[in-house]
Amino acid sequence: MKLLFTDTEYAERLAKVRSAMARAGVETLIVTDPSNMNWLTGYDGWSFYVHQAVIVGPDAEPLWWGRPMDAVGARLTTYLEDQSILSYADDYVQNPLKHPYETLAAALKDHGWAAGPIGVEMDNYYFSAKCLETLRAELPQTNIIDTTALVNWQRAVKSPGELALMRQAAAITEKMHERIRETAEPGMRKCDLVAEIYDAALRGIPEAGGDYPAIVPLAPSGKEAAAAHLTWDDRPMKAGEGTFFEISGVVRRYHAPACRSLFFGNPPQAMFEAEKAVLEGLETGLAAATPGTTCGEVAEVFFGVLAKHGVIKDSRAGYPIGLSYPPDWGERTMSLRRGDTTPLQENMTLHFMPAIWTDEWGLETTETFVVTPSGGKPLSNVSRELCVK
Repeated sequence: MKLLFTDTEYAERLAKVRSAMARAGVETLIVTDPSNMNWLTGYDGWSFYVHQAVIVGPDAEPLWWGRPMDAVGARLTTYLEDQSILSYADDYVQNPLKHPYETLAAALKDHGWAAGPIGVEMDNYYFSAKCLETLRAELPQTNIIDTTALVNWQRAVKSPGELALMRQAAAITEKMHERIRETAEPGMRKCDLVAEIYDAALRGIPEAGGDYPAIVPLAPSGKEAAAAHLTWDDRPMKAGEGTFFEISGVVRRYHAPACRSLFFGNPPQAMFEAEKAVLEGLETGLAAATPGTTCGEVAEVFFGVLAKHGVIKDSRAGYPIGLSYPPDWGERTMSLRRGDTTPLQENMTLHFMPAIWTDEWGLETTETFVVTPSGGKPLSNVSRELCVK
């Protein structure tokens, strides 16, 4: 399988991570987030439900470590030499009598990387309390410290190759919304509409077929749209109800979500008023998203517009986006929220997420944008107005 990026780009990524490791005071890094594993080595497989990792030592190329049947995938999708691909016996999988991290500790010793300090992603979906407990038992003299998001932060500024993939993903997002607006109608089962969404997502565009998303389509209707993260069911859609669609095209694991809302019939006036505030806030926030501006400053101008219109939003207004695996497509670093002092840099990509949820309905109008000297530039081109049918 051809790698997505050049050897030079992968080498630059590894160098950035090793510099961050030095600043954090760690000599060896255990990377368990599959997005970070992919970004560092190219590894891509639906294997993150078992223990696996990329280990970055103080020298040499990284190691891939995982289940034996997945080692084949590592050979096919990464640049790593065969001697850098390690596996544990399959009887370690989901066996309460022993744990795979026993073998990881042994591998670290074999490579002379066990003395430490060793960094691990403690606050991560893919690293369990048992992993940490086992490492500490196997390496009692080693200082094991939290390096959550160390690699994630190195991914914040996108390369030209990454941006190209995200633009393709954004073009697929446009096709998905086009399909919704063409096919959605009262009486249609929600599951049938989601099937149309998936069809458009996976067929993609001529330049690129679609990949599976890190978050499945979120498409609640009516009062259920007051909840942010419901999916779909098989009930017919109704006149007099609104639905928001939180969806993203995906190309080679790169996402570019854009959420939009639809209403069958006459929307309540309060929804129109909220939409007016959100659309103005989006434009104002995007204009402010220039290099050197902090995430908190973008949030302040956005929330200032909402306050002017008397609209209340308690949650953050956005987060970084790009390469990801389930269960989340965000990069889990900075946030567009008050007080976040992270300065934006050119070619960072964020999902501006000014969703509004009330007790009666939900409204989502969002943009994935790239930071440019003239402000945030959306990657998709989808009408932002509430679609009324």
